[in-house]
Amino acid sequence: MLLSLVFISAEAHSQSKSKQTMERDKGNTEKLQILDVTRQLTELMIHRNITGLDKILDTAFTLTHITGYVQSKEEWFSEIERERMKYYSYAEVKTSVKIEGDKAVFVGQNLLDARIWGTRNKWRLQQTMHLEKRNGKWIILKSVATTF
Repeated sequence: MLLSLVFISAEAHSQSKSKQTMERDKGNTEKLQILDVTRQLTELMIHRNITGLDKILDTAFTLTHITGYVQSKEEWFSEIERERMKYYSYAEVKTSVKIEGDKAVFVGQNLLDARIWGTRNKWRLQQTMHLEKRNGKWIILKSVATTF
């Protein structure tokens, strides 16, 4: 009888540990997916891949620049196509991700080599992005840029 109770207790503890491990693994997988889509965003900007950008951005996506100017996705795409905003390279400095259900907030700091409206600089850019998971994919709803 005592042996049965010990076995049942050990089994329950093992199942609890497995559930915790699965939840942690799921959280890590979600974070990796978010990091992947936010890194894709920067790579697609560099390569002027508007089609690719359109697939990972919400239809109502907005980009808030370090000046505070809020730009629609369509206007931003036009600026990229005409190279009024030209992105050359980036180096990732720091990232963080917070997930709550199907919503997430990503904060990333990059050293971004870009020419924006005629001024080329290596910008110390921090982007705070809001994302939503739809049909199994993370979509970027908006991005707010500041310096760090």
